[in-house]
Amino acid sequence: MAQREGIAFDDDAQLDALLGRIHIHFQVVGEENHVFLDGQNVSSEIRAPEISMRASQVSSRPVVRTGLLALQRRLALEAEKGAILEGRDIGTVVFPDADAKFFLEASSEIRARRRYEELFQKGVERSLDEVLADQTQRDRDDSTRAVAPLKAAEDAVRVDSSVLPLSEVVHQLEHEIQRRLAQRG
Repeated sequence: MAQREGIAFDDDAQLDALLGRIHIHFQVVGEENHVFLDGQNVSSEIRAPEISMRASQVSSRPVVRTGLLALQRRLALEAEKGAILEGRDIGTVVFPDADAKFFLEASSEIRARRRYEELFQKGVERSLDEVLADQTQRDRDDSTRAVAPLKAAEDAVRVDSSVLPLSEVVHQLEHEIQRRLAQRG
C-alpha cells in the first residue's frame, strides 16, 4: 500500500497515517484464504517477490511494527472461530501467550525450491538462484532487525518440514493442537 501511494519507506509519519486509515480483512474464496485491502483482493500481489522483499524492509520500522501489532491482534481476536496466524514474529511478539505455537523449519535450498515452484505456477519468472538469494537476504534482515526479529519462541514446537509432505506437516500440527486441547479439558 505504501508503494502504491508513493510513500517512502522511511517516512514514519506517512506510514503511521497510512496504517491508521487502511482496512484489511480476510475472506475464504473457494478453499483459499484471501486478503482484502480496502475492499480489493491483494492476495496475489502481496506474494510477489518484490513486495515480499519490500515488506521485510518496511516492517522493520518501529512505527510500522507498532501499527501492525495492533492490527494483527484485532483481526485475530475478531475471528469467529479463532485464528491461525503465520508470520515471523507471531509467537514471540504478536501472541506470545498463544495456546499453540509452531516454528516451521526447512533447509534454505528446500524453502527456495518451494518458493520457486510457487512463483513458477503463478507465471513469475525468477531463477532458483535469485529466489534463494532473495530469501537469504530477507532471512538475514528479519533475524537481525532491532524490533521484533525473526526467532523461534522458546515454547514453540519446532517442525522440520524439509522432507515432509504438506499433509504430514498439517497432521503433526493438528495432533499437537488436539493434544493441548485435551489437556485443557
